[in-house]
Amino acid sequence: MPLYNRRPEPGLPSPASPAGAVLPPAALPLSELLARVRQTLSERFADSYWVVAEISDLTLPRTVGAHCYLTLTDQHTTARGAQLKAQARATIWSARYQQLAAAFEQQTGLTLRPGLKIMLRVQVKFHEQYGLSLDVLALDPTYTVGDLARIRLETLRRLQAEGLLDRQQRLPLPIGIQRVAVVSSPTAAGWQDFVHQLQEAPYDFALTLFPATMQGEGSPASIRAALDAIRGRRRQFEAVVLIRGGGSKTDLLAFDDFGLAAAVGAFPLPVLTGIGHERDEAVVDLTAHLALKTPTAVAAYLIERLARLEGALEGYGSRIRELAQHQVQQQAAQLSRLLRQAHRAAQGQLVEHRHALHQRIRLAAAAPRAQLRQQSQGLDRKRHHLHRAARHALRHHEQHLRQRGRTLAQRFRRLHRRRREQLLRRRHALQLAALRLLHRQQLRLAQLPTLPPPGTVRLLTPKGRPITGPLRPGQEILLCLPDAVVPARVGGQLPLFLR
Repeated sequence: MPLYNRRPEPGLPSPASPAGAVLPPAALPLSELLARVRQTLSERFADSYWVVAEISDLTLPRTVGAHCYLTLTDQHTTARGAQLKAQARATIWSARYQQLAAAFEQQTGLTLRPGLKIMLRVQVKFHEQYGLSLDVLALDPTYTVGDLARIRLETLRRLQAEGLLDRQQRLPLPIGIQRVAVVSSPTAAGWQDFVHQLQEAPYDFALTLFPATMQGEGSPASIRAALDAIRGRRRQFEAVVLIRGGGSKTDLLAFDDFGLAAAVGAFPLPVLTGIGHERDEAVVDLTAHLALKTPTAVAAYLIERLARLEGALEGYGSRIRELAQHQVQQQAAQLSRLLRQAHRAAQGQLVEHRHALHQRIRLAAAAPRAQLRQQSQGLDRKRHHLHRAARHALRHHEQHLRQRGRTLAQRFRRLHRRRREQLLRRRHALQLAALRLLHRQQLRLAQLPTLPPPGTVRLLTPKGRPITGPLRPGQEILLCLPDAVVPARVGGQLPLFLR
């Protein structure tokens, strides 16, 4: 049976009919044609197949017993740059959906959503009324996990190649951060917790909220728009805080977007993140200056930095106060000493001037009273000048004495070192001379002839008199040998022969 029938062209005979005879077309009912298509597909595609596709549309069951409907797409770019796309409807029946969705979420941490690329096992179905569709029999969660990991790894490699993965780490973070630009949803619980945490702190924070959508497909573009708004006002802030509340792993996939991570890595201000995840780390966390787990953790970090700065400043203030008090006490004591010395010097000079004045008064008793008043005024001026001169002279003499003291100390040290070196050289020379003398006398003693028999050597004083008393170490004597008289000095054990 042919797979199609064709109506002959008007005016042309049918090839199966005699010449000149025109037969009516053998038309098929639509239901029969579609039934043949269904039979052919069921015979040709009787088995199930593993396919890879992306979910472009998804209708989740809203009631118990409802089914899940998906629209699967497959698109890729050819070598010529053309986009090839295939699309099919798929259905996960109610009982199977309860099993597959729970197992998929347990193993991947994700829920089925549009834009997710999955591997699923399907069976081809065709219905005369509803057309071609696919029945989903199984899902492979390992493919989705591997695909997400591959996309994440490619994103990290691109960021590393462009130098955006660690660029934020090189930005200086102020010790005390108070002017903060916050990117968050104004209705998010994380924003409320962040503000409440900072309001309970004893420090004044200037927060400026730049609203953005923090979940969904449009969240990366919304956050980038908020960052662009902050970039134009970046001189008003010291840091940027990107926060949101907790969420599922699917909601956090937006923070693995390359465009958002690159915008954070290239931002001119330090970016702190508190996305609200406890175990996983988004790509945005890796490109940010500092990644914290939750919005309250970011607030606690800002408060802790200000507390450390306050403690350091209080310590410095206490130390400065102590040093200042010590300096004031020292200067006050020195000023008191200078004032006493100046007072004594001024009194001495005043006494001398008073004596001179009395002498002049006695000598000039006949001088007019105007001259006396003039001298009195001059004396007052000199007294004031004397106080200033005394203080100036005192400072000058003190500097001179300190300089002389340092000079004398340096000279004394040099003289002491020189004297010590001279004494050491003299002692060394004396030791060498004593050793030479000892050696010389020992050589002389060794060169003396053999001692005569007992009774032939006499000991005499240097004047030639016999020695009657005991000998003392160091005493000079004369040894009368049979053929010579040798001068010697009594040593510790043996006599030392002189020259």
